[in-house]
Amino acid sequence: MSGVSVAMSRPPAPTGEQRVSSGGSKYKRRSEEGAQGGGMMGSLRMIELQLVAFILVFSASGLIPLLDLVFPVLASAYIVALSYFAFPTKSSSSASSGSGTELFRGSRMFRMYVVVGTTVGLFLPLAYVLGGFARGDEHAVRSATPHLFLLSFQILTENIIGGLSLFSPPVRAMVPMLYTIRRIFVDIDWIHDVWLNKTLPVNARFQDSAWHMFGKFLAVANLVYFSINLFVFLIPCFLPRAFERYFEDKEEIFSKSAEEKRSMVHNKSQFPEKKTD
Repeated sequence: MSGVSVAMSRPPAPTGEQRVSSGGSKYKRRSEEGAQGGGMMGSLRMIELQLVAFILVFSASGLIPLLDLVFPVLASAYIVALSYFAFPTKSSSSASSGSGTELFRGSRMFRMYVVVGTTVGLFLPLAYVLGGFARGDEHAVRSATPHLFLLSFQILTENIIGGLSLFSPPVRAMVPMLYTIRRIFVDIDWIHDVWLNKTLPVNARFQDSAWHMFGKFLAVANLVYFSINLFVFLIPCFLPRAFERYFEDKEEIFSKSAEEKRSMVHNKSQFPEKKTD
């Protein structure tokens, strides 16, 4: 998982219960609560809009390779195909697993793990790219931008899919898996770029050396974290939980339909008896 979409939870919808005496104050109370709810939802939507802005800037900058530009389109098409042909949602499935529900709710240690992933994978690379712009280090910007582009697209896709009931739990679980697999190869290229293709002069300043080492260890940290995330969490824990939720909902649909059929047969068998009486 990206970490950001797990940490963000949708605020509950307002109940609409108003206990005021006069009609004017009742209307005012509803307007104030609507504005507060819109403010909370607006703060969450602002994060998605910022991600869209990052994606547009990265796409127009010419720093993203063609394969990474095409990958979100192919991944989105594959996810939509899975949702229609392989793992479609049913009525009770969408009601039970609905929008905004967490497929995996871990302990406090797991939430710390998510915070570390958000810091290592998103905030520090963003600071590295912005610092590269400020320092005029085009090599640093070019090496870290593909990772940040794919992660931003992953977070945006997870937020959109998590807010819709059209996608089943296995389809939602495939989003971080697809992007994490691709991003591991991007991080390998990032490591190769900053460890082998970039060198400093012998008389480099301490600030330049520290900046160079920061980029090296940041690339390694991202590769290590997302490799652990893929092979230790997503494949053995998160993906089975999603399939388990999906098939539990499917069994519930089958049991309900079988029970309805039995009740219909029972009612039909009792109807002639009542008619003869």
